[in-house]
Amino acid sequence: MKYALFLGCTIPVRGQNYELSARAVAEKLGIELVDMDGFSCCGYPVKSTSARSTLALAARNICQAQKEGVDIVTLCNACTGVLAEANHILSEDSELRAKVNEDLKDVGCEFKPGTKIKHFSRMLYEDIGLEKIKDPITRDMSDFSFSVHYGCHYLRPAEVHCFDDAEDPRTIDELIEAAGAKSVDYQDKLECCGGAILGVEEDIALQMAKKKLDHITANPVDGLITVCPFCTVMYEDNQKKIEQKYETEYGLPVLYYPQLLGLAYGMDKKQLGFRLNKVKAKDLLAKLEEGEEAA
Repeated sequence: MKYALFLGCTIPVRGQNYELSARAVAEKLGIELVDMDGFSCCGYPVKSTSARSTLALAARNICQAQKEGVDIVTLCNACTGVLAEANHILSEDSELRAKVNEDLKDVGCEFKPGTKIKHFSRMLYEDIGLEKIKDPITRDMSDFSFSVHYGCHYLRPAEVHCFDDAEDPRTIDELIEAAGAKSVDYQDKLECCGGAILGVEEDIALQMAKKKLDHITANPVDGLITVCPFCTVMYEDNQKKIEQKYETEYGLPVLYYPQLLGLAYGMDKKQLGFRLNKVKAKDLLAKLEEGEEAA
């Protein structure tokens, strides 16, 4: 299997552990991730001010993969949403496609329907499958429990991301279980992390993240699993700020899903980028080592 890897803007700066673990897991599963020099911003930051510009930016990125004849796999929920929605709109609306292609002439591109856009987790779920994901597992993760935060853009727009139920998603829960761990539900599971308004209403954004952290830690879990770099910014990068502001303590490790899967595959914590995790997963990793010594 071969895909163009779309990293987006946030991951190379604030989510290198996501990239490291995703590449390691992909290699283990025989997935080739192609780096495209021509990829740029997906267009999400200007969507609220210029829909046409966002479509052009997204289409230009899709054209880069089309030139290589490969589909796109993404790591960021927002990038996934923008690219997949643009791909859907431009594939269905020939008049709008013609207008956007006029915009793209200046950069030597022409959008054509046919390219698939999939989030890394969706690619694992659909193209690899739960049973094959289980095959390389060498570590027993059955003593570990995690909750998952899906994020708003993982399944929206629903008419574009129709592989799971946007109101009651299960794919990442099933991926956690495929890694051998337990998935624990919690109150307000689908509520937003607050990241969308962090830059304009920080206090409200932190309140939103705190509410989620309160509900997650109401259960005995070893960590929170995320699949979006900006959601992770809210729960991990801002966890200390929330603790200080509200005089509380969580100490909740936040793992990207490929980090969990990589642990199940017996990979080293350094290979999976754990040194880059802001909230150190010391207790989780110690528990893993203790279990291996006991075995």
